[in-house]
Amino acid sequence: MLATQNPIEQEGTYPLPEAQLDRFMFNINLDYPSFKEELEIIRSTTGNITPQLNKILHAQEILYFQQLVRRVPVADNVLEYAVNLVSKTRPNTPLAAAMANDYLEFGAGPRAGQFLLLGAKCHALVKGKFSPDIEDVKAVALNVLRHRIIRNFKAEAEGISADKIISSFL
Repeated sequence: MLATQNPIEQEGTYPLPEAQLDRFMFNINLDYPSFKEELEIIRSTTGNITPQLNKILHAQEILYFQQLVRRVPVADNVLEYAVNLVSKTRPNTPLAAAMANDYLEFGAGPRAGQFLLLGAKCHALVKGKFSPDIEDVKAVALNVLRHRIIRNFKAEAEGISADKIISSFL
């Protein structure tokens, strides 16, 4: 499933509760399109053009690739890195990082570790590798963790973003 969220609250729209956000694998920030990209968007969506859609994957192929990702082996050090990374986000726990204690109200739960590993496996496969390494975990970490940590008042008051906090853990 893919969902979009407008950063400006509008009547009838409300932020999802943390428990619902946690079910999304990634939170990807998209900026405005470039001038050239926006021209193409406007050109292709305001005329009398009916786009021709072509299937690139069938349901069986999607299921095959999902299972393929799950079969990718992960070395213990990579698994431990992912779990340690998630543990660093949990304030006032034995493995908490200083930034978590200072700037977070709540950290990421176990689902974050699951999605870190699945995302790292996909990243590795796309890069032509047979197994993910720590760099693959780092490559997906911001998108996996940014919606799973809750900043405290101090972080918001000081303008400390979720991405800055997560980057300090990496």
